[in-house]
Amino acid sequence: MAINTLATATLFQTTLDKIAVQEATTGWMDANAGQVLYNGGSEVKIPKMNVQGMGDYDRDNGYQRGSVTLEYETRKMTQDRGRLFQLDPMDINEANFIPTASAVMGEFQRTQVIPEIDAYRISKIATETITANKAGMIGYSYVPGTTGTSALRKVKEGIKAIRENYNGPLVCQATPDFIMELELELAGKITAVTFSKGGIQTQVPSVDGVPLVSTPSNRMYTTIKINDGKTGGQEKGGYEKGATAKNLNFFICPTTTPIAVTKQDIMRIFSPEINQKLNAWQMDYRRFHDIWVLDNKLDSIYLSIQEAE
Repeated sequence: MAINTLATATLFQTTLDKIAVQEATTGWMDANAGQVLYNGGSEVKIPKMNVQGMGDYDRDNGYQRGSVTLEYETRKMTQDRGRLFQLDPMDINEANFIPTASAVMGEFQRTQVIPEIDAYRISKIATETITANKAGMIGYSYVPGTTGTSALRKVKEGIKAIRENYNGPLVCQATPDFIMELELELAGKITAVTFSKGGIQTQVPSVDGVPLVSTPSNRMYTTIKINDGKTGGQEKGGYEKGATAKNLNFFICPTTTPIAVTKQDIMRIFSPEINQKLNAWQMDYRRFHDIWVLDNKLDSIYLSIQEAE
């Protein structure tokens, strides 16, 4: 029985988009994409609003007039990534193509796509925060477990720094090493909260009501190198730690600060009869994504970095 490759591609695309948001540790950032105006292409428009403070009420003249400034910042999605995979028909048949293709694409997304999206988002947040260099928003020279240090104090200092300006919900993404030190220090007293990511509710540890999202250390870099997949030495694709990168222990920010978008282009599946290059099933995977922090919110991110400044 022939396979409807169009329907199959559509099913894969929908499923992979959902998984990308649910399994990425930064998937909660996609909830802010509703603010973005997108009409195709690589550009998006992000709203930025500023309002004046209160003035005195005058019993004769009434209210003092205030101003509201609403601007749209035009940003460009810079990450246009993809891969082509081929499955030899001698290894599969039409009856098991879908589960085989699902296994291949699922493994690719789990081990390659999602870690890269996480690492890119985190490194961009870190880079922009370091560049902005807002007073009191970066803590250097702390390695979890170092004698005479307190993981609890470090995270509370970060929360306090943000609370000086922001009172809304916060999120902390931290390495397993840092979270372990917190749990050891609190000796079973650490509390859990419900955290939503991609429509999935889960229980995570928290400090002062701020959820701690465990993030693999190899995604917590201040900069990364993104391999193009074709240049000598970059054939493996994916990403790696940047040459000048520092290691993050954690970062904290309001849930509304980062605006992340990830879109999968139309996934194409070619049967061996249609594939002009090889007698093989061919699957084309393409995803473009990016993340932005508006200029007026760069003072809402706190970084904890292991190395010295």
